Amino acid sequence: MTSGQTDAATLQALLARLLEFRLPRLLAIKEHVDGGARLDDTQVAFLSDALEDAKSGQQFVARNPEFHAVGAQIVQLYEDIVTKAVENEQRL
Repeated sequence: MTSGQTDAATLQALLARLLEFRLPRLLAIKEHVDGGARLDDTQVAFLSDALEDAKSGQQFVARNPEFHAVGAQIVQLYEDIVTKAVENEQRL
């Protein structure tokens, strides 16, 4: 299998995991913090695990420019969640 084929297979798996598991949960967490709530331990653990997972897949996204926009949007979503969560912690 060539490097391009490996990247394609890995990116397909990463996208499937993102769309089926990560993104729905991230959007639910964003709604949670946008409502003024604090993150619970389970949500913090999920975010931490998801960020570690994203770091490990970063090399594949970097080599495939067609996924740069998706990667940037996911990073922005994490940033929005963390920023709002910090605001909520400071307010409560």
